[in-house]
Amino acid sequence: MESGKRNRQIANAYYNLGLIKAGQRDLCGAVAALKKSLRFDKFQTDARNLLGLIYNEIGEVGAALTQWVISLNLQETDNLAEEYLRKVHAARGYLEVADQAAKKYNQALNYAQNENEDLAVLLLMRMLDEFPQYVKAQELLALLYIHHEDYTKAGRCLYQALKVDRYNPLAQRYMTVAKQNTGRAEIEKRKLKNAFSHRQMQDDDIIIPPSYKENTGWQSILNILVGLVLGAMVIFFLVMPASREALNAAHNQELEKHLELVNQKSIEIDSLNQKLEDAQAAQASAEGTLATLVSDNGGVISQYQNLARMLQAYRDEDLRTVAEVYVGTDMDVLNDGVLNDIVTAIRADMSEQGYGILAQMGDEAMNQENGAAQAIDYYQKSLLIKGDNPEVIYKVGMAYQATGDTDQANEYFGNVIMNYPDSDYAAQAKTQRGY
Repeated sequence: MESGKRNRQIANAYYNLGLIKAGQRDLCGAVAALKKSLRFDKFQTDARNLLGLIYNEIGEVGAALTQWVISLNLQETDNLAEEYLRKVHAARGYLEVADQAAKKYNQALNYAQNENEDLAVLLLMRMLDEFPQYVKAQELLALLYIHHEDYTKAGRCLYQALKVDRYNPLAQRYMTVAKQNTGRAEIEKRKLKNAFSHRQMQDDDIIIPPSYKENTGWQSILNILVGLVLGAMVIFFLVMPASREALNAAHNQELEKHLELVNQKSIEIDSLNQKLEDAQAAQASAEGTLATLVSDNGGVISQYQNLARMLQAYRDEDLRTVAEVYVGTDMDVLNDGVLNDIVTAIRADMSEQGYGILAQMGDEAMNQENGAAQAIDYYQKSLLIKGDNPEVIYKVGMAYQATGDTDQANEYFGNVIMNYPDSDYAAQAKTQRGY
């Protein structure tokens, strides 16, 4: 008990550290801290949700979705992960772009590892035009540029990466190499030196021109009087007319500016009104899409919850739960491009053994008192995975017969007789029907 409390305290401390680092845009440091938090307490929902946000920020959308799905499975109510998933799916085309970015990154990495660096560069350039926040892709492209000694382009990629993740150690290391080879490092060093080398001017630094000589008192007074007369003449003949002209010109210019400003404001108001109308139309469209996506049973969120339950059941080696949840999940909704590999693996596994597991559960229910109704449910779930199974179809008929529903029983027996006449169960079905 005391150990669990201690673990939660440590997890919270690491979460707070991750939150601070995320605020400083030290996203690599934040990821490391949040992973440690979850190592001590996997139910630290805030840490898991923040980890998902950071993965999404650096372009690793698949990892972000995984964290939010697990989070929603561990805490089904009052969980911000639900809102994050909704927003990701409501953003039109975002998942498709993220999926293509991940595929292109992997392909570019493969090209680079197999000495096709030019192809890798082209692929990464095109991908980053659409998805510039993908930090790993920016780093890979920078590395390829460095290898080709194009340090200026490498610096541009690394600048983009460091805008997202300010203290990313790999990007900083590459940036050091780029700066050293473009002269930027020496310039920055010189600027820093100059910034701290200024000193106040001393009396000895003032150079007195050789023509300078001190004036006597009368000479000073005379110089002042001459200066006043000359000053008055300059003001009367030169400054005042020029000032009047300048004031008129300034007035006219100011008036033109005001008219131009009024014009500009009118244009901006028209533009804002148009944007408001567009935004209202987009909002109505998004709300309609969201209502479609988040329906009660078949909605996107519930499907992700089911996926999380299946993944947890696999970890617990509970294939019965996997099979039951699988038949109630719309796997096409989850096949969104980011989780394709996971969905494909589950489908393959359930196609191979899921129907057998459910059929066995039906057999066990049939052997229990008043278990026929439960057996029907399991058998029908088995048929959802593999519909052309005469053995299970026959067993559904037997289960209905046990409940007293002869009409339904005969329908299933007839299915076996008509569609599987060569199977071992066709003869038994005929016997049950009284042929």
